[in-house]
Amino acid sequence: MGFEVFDKRMTPLAKAPSVTIQKRGVISLNKAAHDLIDNAETVELLYDRARNVVALRQADDSAPHAYAVRSGSKNGPGQAIVSATAFTQHYGIDTTATRRWKPFTEDGMLCVDLTQEGTIITGNRTKTLAPVPPTGTSETAEADEADQAAETTDPPATVESTTNNA
Repeated sequence: MGFEVFDKRMTPLAKAPSVTIQKRGVISLNKAAHDLIDNAETVELLYDRARNVVALRQADDSAPHAYAVRSGSKNGPGQAIVSATAFTQHYGIDTTATRRWKPFTEDGMLCVDLTQEGTIITGNRTKTLAPVPPTGTSETAEADEADQAAETTDPPATVESTTNNA
């Protein structure tokens, strides 16, 4: 196997705002992007069809169209996550690959211009290369297997039937 060139665009700087739309339609914001909407706990999702721009606007949690913003990190402030699968499906937003954009603000909203290609993000769960043998403890290997199982589309019964119960 040959060397790969590391593309620094794949890893955003912590201070640069970034918005990621994941394969399952989840929208994640890094800390800098979440700060741009005052660390909102609930948001409304908006879409400008003419410009193909997605926006998140801070909302009161009693608003009828409010979405909760969850913390994506157990270690304090970090990534913020909004479950937006129905939103991305309704507007036909491409989620065939996880993509990251540099957002902008407009009228107090955090916006993403989907006419820009965005950076395709690949992670441990969507490896295209041969897997690397685990070097950690069996606990790490079990966690990796659990992550991979969570990404499959097979029902749990199918996954269980392929394991060795000896």
